[in-house]
Amino acid sequence: MSKPVVLAVASHPDDIEFLMAGTLLMLRRAGCETHVLNVANGSCGSRVHPARAIRAIRRREARAAAAVLGARWHPPLADDLEVLYDLRLLRRLAAVVREVAPGIVLTHSPSDYMEDHVNAGRLAVSAAFARGLPNFRTVPARRAVASDAVVYHAMPSGLRDPLRRRVIPGLFVNTAPVHARKREALSQHRSQGDWLAHSQKLNSYLLTMESQSEEVGRMSRRFRHAEGWRRHLHLGFGAAGADPLRELLGRDCLVNRAAERALERGF
Repeated sequence: MSKPVVLAVASHPDDIEFLMAGTLLMLRRAGCETHVLNVANGSCGSRVHPARAIRAIRRREARAAAAVLGARWHPPLADDLEVLYDLRLLRRLAAVVREVAPGIVLTHSPSDYMEDHVNAGRLAVSAAFARGLPNFRTVPARRAVASDAVVYHAMPSGLRDPLRRRVIPGLFVNTAPVHARKREALSQHRSQGDWLAHSQKLNSYLLTMESQSEEVGRMSRRFRHAEGWRRHLHLGFGAAGADPLRELLGRDCLVNRAAERALERGF
């Protein structure tokens, strides 16, 4: 039997390590083949390096982080702030989705503080939807695939939407068993220490990740460290009840029953 395949699609180098790496590591422990792709190359993430230099630095860092995660790294597709929901990027990302044929797609929250995040998530959803449409042309050309692809959305940065409203996950994944390796993967992005402190007032990007991981853990009322997820509507992606995170992770995946009941009531 082939391994389940997981593709994490995020915006910038380090977004996966901030928001998704614990779940990726837990899925890898469960026997999955894991892939990572940052749509943007990090070209604007420096006060001291020109764009060409910081692109190369962040590419090296992203590949090193992927090696720590044990995931296959895929090259970025655009410069920072050029992650637009457009046909050119969709064709290129859809080609990767067809090549990888993931059963699980992990991506950004539909609502986040930064448009690059939102657009990367939108592109990931559309690329997953287009995986089985033979008449949609990808670049490079790839054959359509018929397998299901369940999409999960990560928590937004800061755990709030752009209007400061708290976002509640529908699933919690226990990341405590792999937290040290998640931190090690994020620490590969050394160029971002000064940049994030200056641009976004994150005094230590590692401590910021720790704080968010612990806060989601407290929200779960069970895990010390956790990542939160919301499952995308199944239409066009797979069976209504398909929930492979729960199936693969078992006790390390906790359903937020209150959130699920609220969804069923239409709130």
